[in-house]
Amino acid sequence: MNEARPPGPMYRRGPRPLALHLGLAMLSASASQAGWRNSKPGSPSWNAIAEQAALVFNSLLSAPQQENHGMFAALLAESVGQKTLGQNRELIAGIAAYRRHPWQRDLPDPPACWQEGGSRLLDYAPNETSHAPTQTTVLFVPSLINRATILDLMTGHSMLRFLAAQRVRPLLLDWGWPGSLERGFTLTDYIAGRLERALEAAVRLAGQPVVLAGYCMGGTLAVAAAQRRPNLLRGLALLAAPWDFHAGDAGRGRELAAQLPLLEPVMALSAALPVDALQTLFTLVDPDGVAAKYRAFASLDQTTERAKLFVALEDWLNDGVPLAAPVARECLAHWYGANQPALGQWHVAGARVNPAAITMPCFVAVPARDRIVPPESARPLAALIPKADLHIPSAGHVGMVAGRNAETALWRPLLHWLGRI
Repeated sequence: MNEARPPGPMYRRGPRPLALHLGLAMLSASASQAGWRNSKPGSPSWNAIAEQAALVFNSLLSAPQQENHGMFAALLAESVGQKTLGQNRELIAGIAAYRRHPWQRDLPDPPACWQEGGSRLLDYAPNETSHAPTQTTVLFVPSLINRATILDLMTGHSMLRFLAAQRVRPLLLDWGWPGSLERGFTLTDYIAGRLERALEAAVRLAGQPVVLAGYCMGGTLAVAAAQRRPNLLRGLALLAAPWDFHAGDAGRGRELAAQLPLLEPVMALSAALPVDALQTLFTLVDPDGVAAKYRAFASLDQTTERAKLFVALEDWLNDGVPLAAPVARECLAHWYGANQPALGQWHVAGARVNPAAITMPCFVAVPARDRIVPPESARPLAALIPKADLHIPSAGHVGMVAGRNAETALWRPLLHWLGRI
């Protein structure tokens, strides 16, 4: 008789914040059961599917048997209750499987060729090609609130190592963990200060203008930097960069901005918006998303590459970075609340940010299945920048840069565009 093996050690925390995800699942189950218990035909809470099922059931019965309609509805209610409990069991099983999975990221960081404060410029070019004068150098700028490792996630899922193997010289601006200096930064400090100095360092290394590529929030920052310093650039790539923060659902942006007063006491403690607070904001945008993917992970073969990729992506998501309080206020109030970029009212270092003033070649990638930056938010940049090439990958926000089909969805189209400019 085989004895049950004890559970393995917990290798990681998450999904963060764990209490929120478990609480949402519990509330969902409670609401489902309460809704069924109080439902009756014709009431707003009556489930249309159940009503149709009951009608079909009755149509198959003789008239005397149709009095069983109420009993059948009660059985359906019990069934839904059992289903919600089963979903919660699957969620907990998925979380446990994730936390015990043995995969660990083991890719070493390449050498840093520039550093300022907690930020580094990492050089991904192989040694034998790093000084080739005709090589295209691309400076990648990630978001301020997630680790830069999404562009160098794991073996076989690293856009930067793929490009380096194609004789492109990728440089990655790793913003790092914000220290006491960075926690006082505004968006102007990051763009007109640290980003521009990293860009100047990249140009010195390359011996010529470089391509600036921004991912997610990093793309929004790159728009402002490209307008300010066109002499340093030969091209601009914007990868799922948000611009119109009210596109598709203006109410969602305003709701996020409305949370700012509630977050002020939290930011007062550390001069930053903590990781768990940021994760909470993202969770509230898609409350069911985390639970759904962990339920699916519970039934996945844990030894497969697909399972390892899931763990790698979740590790990246759960290993976020605090956001300097002044930047958090600007993003929530000015971007999400007032939609300043799209309205032409966003200013950096006193100057209005105007994508129409960018005359260099531009590659704008707008993932078709992006739930983090809706396509309607990123697509306007392609219309505003005169020399923009619009690319629509059949992928999501993260899958485009690190998913199973990322090479086809983004890496090779970007490589092709780099070869044309």
